[in-house]
Amino acid sequence: MSEPIESVNLIVIGRISTAHSEIANMPIQSSGAADQKGVAEVFPQFADGLADIEGFSHLILLYNFHRQDGYKLMVKPFMDTVEHGVFATRSPKRSAAIGMSIVKVFKVEGTKIYFEGADMLDGSPLIDIKPFFKAFDNRPDAVSGWLEGKDETQIKKVRSDDRFK
Repeated sequence: MSEPIESVNLIVIGRISTAHSEIANMPIQSSGAADQKGVAEVFPQFADGLADIEGFSHLILLYNFHRQDGYKLMVKPFMDTVEHGVFATRSPKRSAAIGMSIVKVFKVEGTKIYFEGADMLDGSPLIDIKPFFKAFDNRPDAVSGWLEGKDETQIKKVRSDDRFK
């Protein structure tokens, strides 16, 4: 067995601008933030990586929870009243502090991607952008663990509070 890797270095490729300056009252998922707009701006040295991106309706943005303070292995998520292991949730209190949002693109101008579904804090460091492929990324036979049977319409109404500061 090889030695465990304790850390990795990630390159920040840009910044995300949103209207969310505070964690409290933010949407908890991009699917519940359809009316929330944002801009992902890629730094100039990564501009060539945006070639052909305007043909995609949705993108997966990976970013850093830059204002997260520490992590917890057991958390009480917004969609439940009992604790679960952090890796069975989408809590931002993660050891690697990496967030993921699937957003809907409405315009690409130069190094800026304008999108709907902003569920991240203003100034979030952008780590990566991946295209959303409907044939690859949709799983109609997926099972959602402890979330099975939860009211899926709730996701559009639930807003964050201070539990994950």
